[in-house]
Amino acid sequence: MMNAVTRSLKIRTPGAEQDVSIRVLWPVEDKKAWDCRWEIDWPNRQRANSGRGVDAIQALLQALEMIGAEIYASQEHRSGTLVWGDTWSGYGFPVPAGIRDLLVGDDAKYL
Repeated sequence: MMNAVTRSLKIRTPGAEQDVSIRVLWPVEDKKAWDCRWEIDWPNRQRANSGRGVDAIQALLQALEMIGAEIYASQEHRSGTLVWGDTWSGYGFPVPAGIRDLLVGDDAKYL
C-alpha cells in the first residue's frame, strides 16, 4: 500500500468499543487528473472511493469531503455512537456545502 495518513474513530456502546479506521492515500497523478484514494474500515463493512481533481490539493479536498459525507450519513453517526475522541465534538472532516447542516459540535463551529 502507498503511504497514507490515518485517523481512528470509535463506536462506543455500553460495555464495548470498536475501532473505525480511516486512511487517505497520497494523491497520484494519472493522464488527465489527480486521484486521492480513501478507505474506511467500519466494523461490519469497508467503504472505499477516491476524490479527483485538477491538482493534488483539489483531489485531497474532494477525498476529505467524501469521507465527511460518508461519516455524517452513517447509521453510527445518526445513533450517536460514533466519536473521534474526548476533546473534540465531531469527526474533524469537512463536508460538501449541501450537507453542512449535518455538522455537529466543534465541526459545525470550526469547519
